[in-house]
Amino acid sequence: MSRRRLRTRAALALLTAAAATVAVAAGGATATAAPQATVVASGLDNPRQLSIGAGGAVYVAEAGTGGDGPCLVNPEDPEGSVCLGDTGAVTQIQRGTQTRVVTGLASLAGPDGSAATGPSGVSVRGGNVAVLMGLGGNGETRATLGPDGAELGTILTGRLGQSLSITEDVTAYEDANNPDGGAVDSNPNGFADVNSKRWVVADAGANAIVEVGGNLPDATIAVLPPAFGPPPGGGDPIPAESVPTNVVQGPDGAYYVSELLGFPFPVGESRIWRVVPGQEPTIYASGLSNVTSLAWQHRTLYAVQFNDGSFLESESPIGSLRQVVPGSENHPAVLSGLFAPYGVAITGKTAYVSVGAVLPGGGEVLSLSLR
Repeated sequence: MSRRRLRTRAALALLTAAAATVAVAAGGATATAAPQATVVASGLDNPRQLSIGAGGAVYVAEAGTGGDGPCLVNPEDPEGSVCLGDTGAVTQIQRGTQTRVVTGLASLAGPDGSAATGPSGVSVRGGNVAVLMGLGGNGETRATLGPDGAELGTILTGRLGQSLSITEDVTAYEDANNPDGGAVDSNPNGFADVNSKRWVVADAGANAIVEVGGNLPDATIAVLPPAFGPPPGGGDPIPAESVPTNVVQGPDGAYYVSELLGFPFPVGESRIWRVVPGQEPTIYASGLSNVTSLAWQHRTLYAVQFNDGSFLESESPIGSLRQVVPGSENHPAVLSGLFAPYGVAITGKTAYVSVGAVLPGGGEVLSLSLR
């Protein structure tokens, strides 16, 4: 595997692990959050993407804290290891109460439980739940974990309060098709629930947007082109891989995809893509950095920047929630100064943002009023 591709995947984990310990010691993820935000859930384990269910209930995927094993070489850091556990979960936030409504899901993490891989996205329709599971490897990697690791790289479905089962295997699609032609690697990171039986998935490891499930064949919707940025120390710009992190359906029916760029992690070069199956992707907005999640409020799009600065220069990931202005490279911050923000979901005039996405037991969900 190339060093550049390794560092692409490391952007969400390895480069933030040291900062996680500092933030926990400081007392939480929102020490620098703007005052208009309210903490509505706390004590979360590596919280990632969010969604809204019936009655305005908010659901957040928790990647967990790993466990006692089996263990394997950390795909984000070959000098370390990650161990499997059943600590992945989904938390519901409703009427001022937070409750883990799904527990016991697969999770991979290092000894301190930070920057875990596990549940990365969630969708709830009525009492039916779908959970997207990350991996950071391929089918061979997953097989070394034994039967308890089989959930990783898949979509799990079932009823809230009951055991979930594997419905779709996103990693198997990458193994068989490898749409970007690079190293065979899968890390499903965000998804759009098309009709509760079919999903459009942003596979960050595969660098592809794929559609799986239902009665139609699984398919690749898009492989996004790289951006360019100068290498450390200066010089001519080099390609930075386009790593898709989340996908949402817009009011026009198209899919909108957030992007985190790989090494050299150029600031201000991340884009939001408009994707229509069967057509070439087009750029909806540019001038962003390290985007991990999107959400619509009517016809206004909001984006989470996991880190407003460069991964090569920042000692800790401090990011923001931005209002996206199409055709402009100036996207105003709605909420800034957030430690490792990750997911966003909106209902009515209220936005919810997960923060502390690399923290075991220190993650939170914030709410804030939009205009």
